[in-house]
Amino acid sequence: MIRATFSRVARSLHVRLDDASAAALDVVRSGGMTDSEAVRTALRESAARRRVRSEIREEVRRVAADDADREEMRMIREQMADLAPASSD
Repeated sequence: MIRATFSRVARSLHVRLDDASAAALDVVRSGGMTDSEAVRTALRESAARRRVRSEIREEVRRVAADDADREEMRMIREQMADLAPASSD
């Protein structure tokens, strides 16, 4: 019987930090994390923010391409303008 166990080997990364990056690492580490934990946390948070921004950009493109939605928004703006109090200039 042959048995093999495969485990995932962690990837090692070496970076040189400038002053701003070192200060940012200190902020992330302030919760008692190690350098490695802080870097992993910062990478995950950064990736999540990028995914959200990407999703928002895609939603903006989708809405901008929807002529019916744009027309509806134009009509709502006109209705809101009609309901707004007259300016006192």
